[in-house]
Amino acid sequence: MFVSGFTIARNVVKADYPLKEAVYSVLPLCDEFVIAVGKSEDDTLSYVKSFDSPKIKILETVWDDSLREGGKVLAVETNKALDAVNPNADWCFYIQADECLHEQYIPTIQEAMYHYLHMPKVEGLLLNYKHFYGSYDYLADSRHWYRKEIRIIKRSVGARSYKDAQGFRINNRKLKVKPVQADMFHYGWVKHPKLQLEKLKQARKLWHSDEFIQSEYANASEFDFSGIDSLAFYKGSHPAVMQDRIAQKNWQFDHDISIKRFGLKKRLLHWIEQLTGWRIGEHKNYKLI
Repeated sequence: MFVSGFTIARNVVKADYPLKEAVYSVLPLCDEFVIAVGKSEDDTLSYVKSFDSPKIKILETVWDDSLREGGKVLAVETNKALDAVNPNADWCFYIQADECLHEQYIPTIQEAMYHYLHMPKVEGLLLNYKHFYGSYDYLADSRHWYRKEIRIIKRSVGARSYKDAQGFRINNRKLKVKPVQADMFHYGWVKHPKLQLEKLKQARKLWHSDEFIQSEYANASEFDFSGIDSLAFYKGSHPAVMQDRIAQKNWQFDHDISIKRFGLKKRLLHWIEQLTGWRIGEHKNYKLI
């Protein structure tokens, strides 16, 4: 079984993405790892070249910043990375620059890859998500956050990155997937408030005009985390590759988890989900089989 990992990167140093941690978290599962590095305004390329693994292959690209509708450029760049992996790979493992896989799930995922390898109906594997917010001690737990997403696909099925690279489709058809009891840790909302603002400005440019960005953040010097609708304490462990970054955390974030900023309908839906695990009306970018 041959497994190819892949991701994209641009301006990750400027916005303090944990790209190295993301890549290293899945390297034990991969025989190769392709990083498509877009031409950047910072030292992203040098940073990626410093990654110390013979498995890593760098593909230099140029992003088309005119593709702003729905964040399309993210899917275009992701497909460049996917196209560069070994054409004979059995599985392709996609990870974004602000995600990490906990090492405790590596055996589980590897077992699932072997188990479903020769089952043609299975086109991908579905992972659970933990979304951290404000600091490494809080989880976002409202309906606003997706709970599952495809991160592992079979190379042979011809899947392509979908919309803003959130998931994958085959000719706009949802992939047929099997769930794996493994969690992807998402750290996209855990940064110093100044860096979080920088990251948001950078990300919003993939959807909106420069004029919109300037007007939206004209008076902001840092991001305000306090407006979140619902958080919960996180009491578990973080991936080993994240430990140094967590130890160097240099900002304070405290939140009263009893505060829930919901209207009546969302409060009821949130209560049902917390009680039963059922998310009514949940959008699913996949087809469970």
